[in-house]
Amino acid sequence: MIIVGSRGFNVMKIGIVGWGIEGQSVYRYFGPEHDYLIVNEHPRDDFPPVSDKVQVRFIKDERAPGLTGGVRDLRYLNGIDDCDKIIYSVTSYNNLVSFFGDDKNFWNKAQTVQHIFFETCKSRNVIGVTGTKGKGTTCTLIHRMLQTAGKKVFIGGNIGNSVLDFVRDVQPDDWVVLELSNFQLRHFPYSPHIAVCLMVVPEHLEWHESYKDYIKAKQNICQHQVSGDTVIFNALSDGSRQLVSVSPATTKIGYEVPAPGVTPGHKDGACVDNDTIYFANTPVCKVSEVTLLGRFNLENICAAISAVWDITNGDVRSIKKVVTNFSGLAHRLEFVREFKGVKYYDDSFGTTPETAIVALKSFDQPKVMILGGYDKGLPFDAMTDEVVKSNVRHAILIGDTAPAIETLLKDRGFTAITDGLKDMTAIINNAKRVTQPGDVVLLSTGCASFGMFKDYQERGDEFKKAVLELA
Repeated sequence: MIIVGSRGFNVMKIGIVGWGIEGQSVYRYFGPEHDYLIVNEHPRDDFPPVSDKVQVRFIKDERAPGLTGGVRDLRYLNGIDDCDKIIYSVTSYNNLVSFFGDDKNFWNKAQTVQHIFFETCKSRNVIGVTGTKGKGTTCTLIHRMLQTAGKKVFIGGNIGNSVLDFVRDVQPDDWVVLELSNFQLRHFPYSPHIAVCLMVVPEHLEWHESYKDYIKAKQNICQHQVSGDTVIFNALSDGSRQLVSVSPATTKIGYEVPAPGVTPGHKDGACVDNDTIYFANTPVCKVSEVTLLGRFNLENICAAISAVWDITNGDVRSIKKVVTNFSGLAHRLEFVREFKGVKYYDDSFGTTPETAIVALKSFDQPKVMILGGYDKGLPFDAMTDEVVKSNVRHAILIGDTAPAIETLLKDRGFTAITDGLKDMTAIINNAKRVTQPGDVVLLSTGCASFGMFKDYQERGDEFKKAVLELA
C-alpha cells in the first residue's frame, strides 16, 4: 500500500534485487522515507541495518562460482512481488524469470536503474558504448575528450558508477557516457542518441542461451534509436555490423583499423592509415604518439574519435591531447613492474579467449602466459593456436579450464607448461623461475576469475601484489 509521507510524497515499499553497486544506489536514490525489502543471492557485510523499514533476505548457503542469476534456491525472492516498485540487478533477470515467469503484475512493477535513468534524465545527449572488449577504455577516452574540449560530462553504467548517483545532476546541455553490457541491454527498450558498437565476439555463453541471444541483447543499444540518432561501428567486426543492422538511425559511421599496410575501406569515421590516425581526411596524430598498448586499442581510439568529432567540432587539439597522454585503465594491459629485466603486465580484465589473443599480439618479446580460470563455455582452439605461434616461452595454467587448455596445447606440440598452482604467489614465483631478461610475464587468462578469485579485480590485485613483492 502506498501512503503519503511527512515530506508530502508517496511512501512506497521498494524491492531491491541484488545488493551490488546498483542496488545500493537505489537505496540512496529513493532515500530513507520509503520501506525496503532487499534480497540477495548471498550474505554481505554491507547490508543496511534491519529495522521496521528495512528487511533483508539472502541465501545462507555458499553460492557456486560464477555470475549471479544462476542459483537454484529461489526462496530468497519470496515476497518481493508484494512491493510497490521493484528494482533488479540485471544479472538477476534469469532468476526472476524462473520464479515469476511472465507474471504481468510482477513485471509491470519491475525495472532496472537504466530504466529509471532513461525515463528521468533531462538530457538527450547520451553516448552509449557496448562491445565484447574495450568498453571501459572507449568510454573513458570519450569522457576525457569531451572534458578536454570544455563539455560538462558524466560517466557511468557498467564502468563502476551507478547512473542513479548522478542522474539528478544532469542538465539538458550536459553529456553522459554510458558503458552498457549485454546484461544491461537485454530486453531493454531504450537506446542512446549516439550508440557506439565495438568489436563483438562470443561471450557469456554460460548465461545466454546462444551467441545469437548475446547479439540480440546487444542490439538494443541501437534497436530503439530514431532517424536523427547516430550509430558508430567497427567496420571490420561482423558482430558490430550485426548490431548496427537493426538501427533506424540515418547516420551510420564506420571506423576501421586494418592490418598494417592495408588501406582502410571506410574513411567516413576515424581510421588508421599507415602510421597516422585520421578522421575522414583530417590527421589526428601519429600511431607512434599513442600511449595505449596494443593495436586493438587503436580501435578503441578510433571509436572514441568518431563519437566526439561532431560534438567537439573536430577539436583535434583536445582529441590529440587525450590520445597521446592516456595510458589505460587498471587491469587492462597494465604495466606493473620491471624486475631483473622482465616486464610484468596485468590484463586481468580480459576474460575471453579473444582478449587473450589480443594481449598476445600486443607484445613481440618472449612471453610467459598465465592462462585459465572459470569455464564460461567458450572454445580455446584459436587461443591455443595463437600461443603456439606467438613466441610464448612458458604457459602457467590455472583454474577449472587448465586441463582443457593443456590438452589443446599438447595436441599442438607445446609442452612448456606448469599447472596445479593454487595461489598467485606460487604462480609469480614459478613465472620468475622460467623467465629470462627481455621477457614479458602476462596475466591474460582468457577466462573469468570465479573459483580461485572473487572477480577479475581481485585476481589482478593479487597479481600486482605478488609481482611487487618479488625480491
